[in-house]
Amino acid sequence: VSPRIAKEICAKAGVPDNSSPRRIAQQEAENLYKAINATKIMAPPTDCLSPIGESHILVGLKSVVKADFYTSVTRSPAIYRGNPFQIEIGMAYGVEGYAADDLITLNRYANRVPLLYQPGACAITKAVIGTDWRNYGLSQSKSSLPAAPMLLMVHMASVWVPFTSEAKEAIAHYTEIIREIKLALQECGRRMNSFVRKREKTEYELKRRSIFEMYIEELSIALNDISACGKEKVKKQLLSIAREKTKSGEI
Repeated sequence: VSPRIAKEICAKAGVPDNSSPRRIAQQEAENLYKAINATKIMAPPTDCLSPIGESHILVGLKSVVKADFYTSVTRSPAIYRGNPFQIEIGMAYGVEGYAADDLITLNRYANRVPLLYQPGACAITKAVIGTDWRNYGLSQSKSSLPAAPMLLMVHMASVWVPFTSEAKEAIAHYTEIIREIKLALQECGRRMNSFVRKREKTEYELKRRSIFEMYIEELSIALNDISACGKEKVKKQLLSIAREKTKSGEI
């Protein structure tokens, strides 16, 4: 922080700005902590981050799995404890070969390096489990990953990834990090749910049209007998009406 901000923090904490850190008592330290949180401090630069990018995530997903729907989200940079970081999500839904009642496949990354172990201790897993996937049409048991034919990848880019240990296998549970992951997951969930609902509506409209077309021949004959305007003309008009009423089912 700048000298001006440092003096402002000391003034709020009631601590002389020329005090020696070795002579700061516990109460003064608590006052300084509260004053820091109450002071508006300029955020650190975020141009040092190196995210993968939404387009590259999509290319990677499509090269690994065949699915019905793909999407990716790159959040704007955020800050935790003065350290900039950025969250990215990649989602593939309706993955070929994945069972609908199996738990989703979750891949975790930190600065483009996969995290292979200790998923239960990771903030990424906590954020995924803490997201209510039932809002997006997926089944989810309490304290568990959702069940769906889906591959989910979560990437955290940061100048200082807060690993839980020297092994660098899991990310610590910082509130700011979990919040950013959840926001990105919710955006992907909304897109996925919109795709599923649109597909269901398409299938419903196609079913309606196919049922009508089963009886259109007999209907044309009956209407022709009544109006004597030509069976083919009536059939053509009925087909046109059927397509117009069920056009949302066209792919």
